[in-house]
Amino acid sequence: MEIIKLEHLTKDYGNNRGVFDENIEIKKGEMIGFVGTNGSGKTTTIRNLMGFIRPTSGKCYVNGLETWKNASEISKFIGYVPGEIAFPDLKTGTDFLRGQAEFLKLKDMSYPNELIERLQLDPSANLKRMSKGMKQKTALVAALMNDPEIIILDEPTTGLDPLMRVVFIDIIKEQHKKGKTILMSSHMFEEVQETCDRVALISDGHIVDVVDIDEIKHRPSRDFKIEFVTEEDYQKFLTKGFNIIRKQDKYNQVTLNIPKLDISKLFKVLKEYDVKYISEVKYTLEKHFKNAIQSEKK
Repeated sequence: MEIIKLEHLTKDYGNNRGVFDENIEIKKGEMIGFVGTNGSGKTTTIRNLMGFIRPTSGKCYVNGLETWKNASEISKFIGYVPGEIAFPDLKTGTDFLRGQAEFLKLKDMSYPNELIERLQLDPSANLKRMSKGMKQKTALVAALMNDPEIIILDEPTTGLDPLMRVVFIDIIKEQHKKGKTILMSSHMFEEVQETCDRVALISDGHIVDVVDIDEIKHRPSRDFKIEFVTEEDYQKFLTKGFNIIRKQDKYNQVTLNIPKLDISKLFKVLKEYDVKYISEVKYTLEKHFKNAIQSEKK
């Protein structure tokens, strides 16, 4: 059953700004990544999902409820971290988190306190004077404190140092294992590749591609970069019928793509040549999406 659904979602601000004809379904327990550069439409999509803005056309649904018409209802079961954090006019982080707990009717503060400790957050700090990282940590605790069934995160690691990013990723992985449905936007390919089941690429307001991470991890072929000592061997190898995807004549280098079942055949052939080095070129989510964008532009 889909928990989140975009159905021909369009929010047109004019001059090709906004999001256009977005379609995606997120099933219960899935973790979906949304990647794209700044201005690509990630935040506009999320604001539509939260019911904060009205679509130009199309609809968004969360738990079967149309978000624009039911924004207050869906907020009860969503943990949300916005891309731009604006706290209410309260003195400290403790005041804010206490008010959030009262609003959510949360009595047991053991999990929020655990998050505060793991994120090394000092909630007694002045809300207005907090650093970007401290604000981000406070927003994360507020979003997760009530054990929400749906978690929506807009660039959640912005402002976090590398060590805190690792802690955050561990926390989100734990939430995923609990069966939570999670949507996380990011401009960091490694972050979503490490955590998500599927990832959608958004570019210029359009969802260009949606890929299953298992397809990236368990790709049926491999890329290898090979450099030969002599130009003679290099030119001879080019005639062997392998799928060459890049040639660098200046360096006697080739990059080829080969099915995993044929890798042993490749190494058997290479025994006949004076090879300077061979290395596997890892296929990543970032590389996959670069190829998708290039294909889209053709």
